Amino acid sequence: MISSLKRKYRTVLPLNRRQRTLLKVILSVVFLFTVVLAGFLLDEGRIATNLTERNLPPSLEHLFGTDWLGRDMFTRTVMGLSLSMGVGLIGAFGSATIALILGMAAATMGKVADRIISWLIDLFLSVPHLVTLILISFSLGGGFKGIVIGIALTHWPSLARVIRAEVMQIRSADYVKISKKMGKSSGWIAVHHIFPHLIPQVLVGFLLLFPHTILHEAAVTFLGLGLSPHEPAIGIILSESMKYLSTGMWWLAFFPGLCLVLMVRTFDTIGESLRVLIASGKSQ
Repeated sequence: MISSLKRKYRTVLPLNRRQRTLLKVILSVVFLFTVVLAGFLLDEGRIATNLTERNLPPSLEHLFGTDWLGRDMFTRTVMGLSLSMGVGLIGAFGSATIALILGMAAATMGKVADRIISWLIDLFLSVPHLVTLILISFSLGGGFKGIVIGIALTHWPSLARVIRAEVMQIRSADYVKISKKMGKSSGWIAVHHIFPHLIPQVLVGFLLLFPHTILHEAAVTFLGLGLSPHEPAIGIILSESMKYLSTGMWWLAFFPGLCLVLMVRTFDTIGESLRVLIASGKSQ
């Protein structure tokens, strides 16, 4: 079905690959913006306890049905997605910042710094992100602070390695060598020559971190070590729904899980599309 729709759009809209990719990015951003806006505009009264409407299946009045307390699952899901995006934004920004600082330091501060940072990267990559995230979040007492700090401290190694390799390549460029011969300091070269070339890599890496941070936040919250149970987070919704799946209330887990996968896939599409646009721009 998806492939047939793509062929249909290609015949209706005779766009080249770059234009199609840009259109895909715009549509994805509009979708995510709509989710965030809906999370702020929806009536919080619909997630209040209403025992007269408990356990209702999906309908026009309740698109995703209601739970065992009569709360509207559509409202809870959209608010949970908005909350997950907020956690993912802060966590991914922190990871990208750490990756940028360590990646540049490894490539510009000498062999000793490079060895230490490379050892740290290998150390973090040798342990699954989720395990380290759970340990950090648990040690910080969980909650919003624990999950955000845990995400920021565990998702930077892969991007730091990419940035380090990019900086090593830029350092060998002719204009950098000329700047050194003209007496420019390493800090000046890093700010004026290296950092501007890293912005596309950091931006794409930041967007590609989003899917991982959102999924890992949902996973840790599902295990009870993340956000507070009083928050309408997707992980909490899925964790609570497990108790009622055997009673036939399939909508409690199906729609929130589907929306989570859709949002993660949207972020992944934006990151990959931007990577393609940047690569095509460099090749021209």
